[in-house]
Amino acid sequence: MSKHDEKASDKTANTNGDSGEAAKLELQDQLSVADHEILVHGQPLHYTSTTGTFVIKDEAGKAKSTIFFIAYTKRDVEDQSTRPITFSFNGGPGSSSVWLHLGLLGPRRIDSGDVGNMQPPPYRLLDNDHTLLDVSDLVFIDPVSTGYSRPAPGEEIKQFHGLENDITSVGDFIRLYVTRYKRWSSPKFLIGESYGTTRAAGLSGYLQNRHGLYLNGLMLVSAILNFQTARFNLGNDLPYILFLPTYAATAHYHGQVAEEYRADLRGFLAEVADFAANEYTLALMKGDRLAGAERTQIVTKLARYTGLSTDYIESTNLRINIHRFCKELLRKERRTVGRIDSRFQGIDRDASSQTFEHDPSMSAIIGPYAGA
Repeated sequence: MSKHDEKASDKTANTNGDSGEAAKLELQDQLSVADHEILVHGQPLHYTSTTGTFVIKDEAGKAKSTIFFIAYTKRDVEDQSTRPITFSFNGGPGSSSVWLHLGLLGPRRIDSGDVGNMQPPPYRLLDNDHTLLDVSDLVFIDPVSTGYSRPAPGEEIKQFHGLENDITSVGDFIRLYVTRYKRWSSPKFLIGESYGTTRAAGLSGYLQNRHGLYLNGLMLVSAILNFQTARFNLGNDLPYILFLPTYAATAHYHGQVAEEYRADLRGFLAEVADFAANEYTLALMKGDRLAGAERTQIVTKLARYTGLSTDYIESTNLRINIHRFCKELLRKERRTVGRIDSRFQGIDRDASSQTFEHDPSMSAIIGPYAGA
């Protein structure tokens, strides 16, 4: 069993209401610190959590934003200044860090269940055997406009949005954190997910060039560094090629591929990946010159690999959008599949629409994460 808040101490900095109007309006850091204990693989792990907001200021000392974070530091460490520290955030852009925090890296995780066995309320937090806290301190960051992070009063929100503005804001928080907690000598890592991988890549350069803060490594989860790989725009065939093995794996999971492919998933996906990188790529490059028996052969293979009909593939001009695939694969059963996690199935009100009305994989997990 976990022991929580055994030595909770509220170190919240509040504005003094008796010190005048200026003090009332001055933003201050708001921090709460508590000690905890969990079991990791049966062994006790003692740690301290620090939760709250830092006020981020410009060089003139003017408050620009407040950034919310949750930090976990292992206790009983001889020299914390040299212990590894990892800063983590999710993507979107527009997402808080809750997913990596409570779903993967933090000391406690949500007991949400899994496909076919999602847990109902009340939702529970469990000790996380897979936490990184036993090997690295953790800091989960919510960029401005996510979680509890907001612009300072009077500051325009647009100055924190966009690639470079976002990197600057998060980078300045990291610089402030390692300064206040004397972690400049610590091995430093970033873990980003989805758009967070783009942020992490940009931060590696910004922190080094702007602050002289060198990182030891990046961990990229569900990486996207070239957005053309995921934008199904007219004239851009790259995502159709790269998504094909995912379509095949999804069709295999839902029993929509030929019997000959069902016994060996790895072999099946290797065949699909080879087809995508060679025959399929060349076929798309030929455009309207792809015709006759050659076109029929490509359409037939796409149908066998994806579980979609040849008529449907012809109607897409051999280019299957991910949102349409999620709707089409199980259309005859009046079911959709998830985009984030295609094992999940959903039901739309309108079975005839081209794309799904909601992502069933997101609909399944939002409740547990919000409730916990």
